[in-house]
Amino acid sequence: MSKRFENQVAVITGGARGIGFAVAKRVLSEGGQVAIWDLKGAQEAATQLGVGAQGLSVDVSNEDSVMTAQAGTEAAFGKVDILVTAAGITGPTHPVQGHDYSAWRHVIDIHLGGVFLCTRVVIDGMIARNYGRIVTVASVAGKEGNPNSSSYSAAKAGIIGFTKSLGKELALSEVRANCFAPGLIKTALMDQLPPEQVQFSLSRIPQGRFGTVEECAAMICFMISADCSFNSGSVFDMSGGRATY
Repeated sequence: MSKRFENQVAVITGGARGIGFAVAKRVLSEGGQVAIWDLKGAQEAATQLGVGAQGLSVDVSNEDSVMTAQAGTEAAFGKVDILVTAAGITGPTHPVQGHDYSAWRHVIDIHLGGVFLCTRVVIDGMIARNYGRIVTVASVAGKEGNPNSSSYSAAKAGIIGFTKSLGKELALSEVRANCFAPGLIKTALMDQLPPEQVQFSLSRIPQGRFGTVEECAAMICFMISADCSFNSGSVFDMSGGRATY
C-alpha cells in the first residue's frame, strides 16, 4: 500500500460515517493521521479507525465550535495539511412554495457556511507552510438542481462557486482547493430521502447504479495527494455519467 500521506494530517468533517469515514480509513491506510470533525459519533469513529485518528464533536455551522476543534487538532497533531469537507444533511424535500425559511437556512449554514468556516480556520497554517490540499464536497445537484430540494441544491452550487474563487486565490501557492461533486452515493444519508426521490435520481444515472463510498474515497484521495498539483478550483464529478458539464 502506498504511503503518500505519510507525515500528513487530514481534517475530515462529517468523517464519522459515509464518504468522510471512507476517506479517513484510506488516509490512515496510506500513512496519514486524521481528525474526525462531526456533530455525532466522532469519538466512536476514531476509536474504530484506531491509532492515528482523533475524534472531535464539532458543529461546522458554529464559528466557536470550529475554532475550538482547530485548536484541539493542532494540539494533538501540530498542523493540518489536508481538509475534506464532507459534513452535510439532505434537509427538507419541499417545493419552494410554502418552504419554511429557517429550515432552508439551516441547510445553507451547515453546507456552505460550514465549508467557509472550516476552510478559513485551517488556511493560514497551510499558506505559512506553503503546502495544503482542500477538497470541498458538493454534489451534481449543485450543477443541475434537484426538484423539491432548493436549499440543498443552492448550498452545493454555492460550494462550487466558493471553491472556484478559493482555487484562484491560492493558485500561486502550493495550496490547492478543488471540489468533489458526486451523484447519489449509497450511504445512510440516502435513507433521509423519500423513496420516490431516490428512484428519480437513479433513473437519471446512465450506469444504472449508485456510487459507493470506496469509489468516492479513491477519487478524493487523489485530489488531496501531492499528485493533484495542476488543478485549482476544479470540479471533479462522480455521477455515473449523469453530469454533462
